[in-house]
Amino acid sequence: MNGKLKGELVRVAGPKAIKIHENSHFGQFIQGELQLPLIEALFLVEKDKLTLSFKGRELSREEFTDLIQDKGLFTKYLVFKDLRNRGYIVKTGFKYGSEFRLYERGRSPGNGHSDFLVKVLTEDQQITINDFSSYVRVAHGVNKKLMLAVVDDEQDITYYNVEWTRP
Repeated sequence: MNGKLKGELVRVAGPKAIKIHENSHFGQFIQGELQLPLIEALFLVEKDKLTLSFKGRELSREEFTDLIQDKGLFTKYLVFKDLRNRGYIVKTGFKYGSEFRLYERGRSPGNGHSDFLVKVLTEDQQITINDFSSYVRVAHGVNKKLMLAVVDDEQDITYYNVEWTRP
């Protein structure tokens, strides 16, 4: 399957694109083509399911990874990759102020709502109590659990489930 890098998306057409979307819930179909966020595209490149071209030239895996790093997306990619490899469906969570929405194993978009909002942080990243409170409040308000994914310098990820409680 070959994709074309255009801005912040990778666009893919053809029957393989339809199949990977229907079976694995990657990207969104818009106007007859699969549109993949950069993070999803890198995951498929690493799994040897996608090759990329940009301005008529094929991009290597290393070039695309460098692009992801230059855009400040690599830490988010590590979390995405880890969750997908664990069998979860992971979709963007921008609408909710988080990096991802997470579907429990066996659930998927169109087959129920997501269960978690995932906020990605690095171990040295500082957040204010007001920001932390807003993450919890939004998750609670949309009936989802908040998962903090903290990535350390060795690229290990620790997950924290944060819940709203009333005294």
